[in-house]
Amino acid sequence: MTVVLGIETSCDETAAAVVADGTEVRSNVVASQIDLHAKYGGVVPEIASRAHIERLDAIIEEAMGVAEATRDGIGAIAVTNRPGLVGALLIGVTAAKTLSWAWKKPLVAVDHIRAHAYSPAIGLDHAPWPAVGLIVSGGHTSLFRIESPVSIEVLGATTDDAAGEAFDKVATILGLGYPGGPSIERAARGGDPSAVQFPRTMLGRDSLDFSFSGIKTAVLYHVHGHGQTSGGLERLTQQGIADIAASFQQAVIDVLVKKAMLAVAQTGLTTVVLGGGVAANRPFREQLAAACEDRDLRFHAAPMAYCTDNAAMIAALGYHLFRAGELADLSLDVRATGRG
Repeated sequence: MTVVLGIETSCDETAAAVVADGTEVRSNVVASQIDLHAKYGGVVPEIASRAHIERLDAIIEEAMGVAEATRDGIGAIAVTNRPGLVGALLIGVTAAKTLSWAWKKPLVAVDHIRAHAYSPAIGLDHAPWPAVGLIVSGGHTSLFRIESPVSIEVLGATTDDAAGEAFDKVATILGLGYPGGPSIERAARGGDPSAVQFPRTMLGRDSLDFSFSGIKTAVLYHVHGHGQTSGGLERLTQQGIADIAASFQQAVIDVLVKKAMLAVAQTGLTTVVLGGGVAANRPFREQLAAACEDRDLRFHAAPMAYCTDNAAMIAALGYHLFRAGELADLSLDVRATGRG
C-alpha cells in the first residue's frame, strides 16, 4: 500500500489530504477562503496567497493527524503545480518541495484539472475507465477522453468564460452574492426555467468546445436593457430574479449535457464521469445522469466532497503518477495554465 500526502493551493482553498492507493481517503482537510473574498465578488489573488501562507502548515498537520499518518508512512508527496493563480500555487509547491527534501520522499506534480477528471473514481471498487470526462469549474469547462488516470486526451475546452465563471458573474448581476454557483441554484429553486429563453451557444454542430460569455451578456441586457449595465435590478421582483436564475441555470445545463452526449457519440465510449465545482449543482447532476440513463451509459459523478477544490483528488491522482514513474524534482515550477 502506498500512502500519498496531497497538497492543493491553486486558487482560494487551502487543502491537504492523505490517500492510500489512489482511492482510500484517510483525511481530506479544506480551509475555505469564501469569507475573505465574498465582499469583492471574486477571488483576490494577493489575499488568497497570504491566506495560504497563514494556514497551510496547520492544514497539513491536521490532515496527517486525522489520518494517523507519520512521515515514515508517507510514500510520496503530490502537489498541484498547474493551472491556477501563480502566487497561490507557489505556496503549495514550496511546501511540498520542502517536505520532499526534509522527509526524503518522492515529489509528484499534479495538474489540477486532470485531478478533477480523476475525482469521480475516488472510492469506487472498480475503475470507470475508459470514459468521457466532463469537468466544470469556476475557471475551466473541459471534455476529456480518459483511457486511464495517466492517459487523458483533451476533446474540448472553453473558449472564453467557463461555466462556473458565468455563474459567478450572473449572480453578481442579480445581486445574489458570492460564490455564484450555490446562490444561483438556491434562487432557481423557486423559478421557472422556461421563463426566459437565453441562448445556448454550441459553436458548431460537431464542436466540443464551450462558450458562456454570450449568455452572461444576455442576462445582463435582460436585467438592465440592451446595451445597459445598470439600473434594472431594482425593477425586478423576487419571483422575477428567481425566473432569470432558473432560466440561466437551465440554459447552461442544456449546453453541458448536449456537449457531453456529443462527446459520447464521437468517441463511442459508454461511460461518462463528472467533476469540478459546478458538478455540485444538483439539477445538473440529475439531468446529466438522466441523459446517460436514457442512452444506457454508465455515469459516475464525483462525490460532493470532491467536487470543489480539494487535496484528496491531488493525492489520488498523484498515486497513479507515482506508480507510473512520473516524478518531479526540486526544480519544479508552477504554471498558470495546464496541459488542458
